[in-house]
Amino acid sequence: MANVTFKGNPVTLLGSEVKVGDKAPDFTVLANDLSPVTLNDSKGTVRIISVVPSLDTGVCDQQTRRFNEEASNLTGVKILTVSVDLPFAQKRWCGAAGIENVQTVSDHRELSFGKAYGIAIEELRLLARGVFVIDKNDQVVHAEYVPEATEHPNYEAAVEAAKAASNQ
Repeated sequence: MANVTFKGNPVTLLGSEVKVGDKAPDFTVLANDLSPVTLNDSKGTVRIISVVPSLDTGVCDQQTRRFNEEASNLTGVKILTVSVDLPFAQKRWCGAAGIENVQTVSDHRELSFGKAYGIAIEELRLLARGVFVIDKNDQVVHAEYVPEATEHPNYEAAVEAAKAASNQ
């Protein structure tokens, strides 16, 4: 399992770590209108799944804005931001932040995504920070578990993995 800290304190991640080359695990999260969203809903497209503890914090806000900007340079790539924030809070945050190129989805109900990707923090019932890139065939081509949940992921590596997957 990935070793992750939150504000310097070690945390326990639930589920199994996902690695490059793995078949992407399915999950069910909620869209801002409370409708279910699964991995299969975007089958046949390249996906960047950006995982954040809460949109209402500085690094999470910046991470989501960064992927929203990167989306304009990524043709045929769907970007999801997953957090355990309630769908209503995500919708409010997106409206205030002007986020239009990233779909925010909530894992608050069952931690389905968090457990499937081994990124749910047991002690806090939050998700750790990470980024996954999944190709058109549901293969994981990039997996990053950020070692300290309050720090930024490697944006460039995720974007490059998505571009490479799009060109296959």
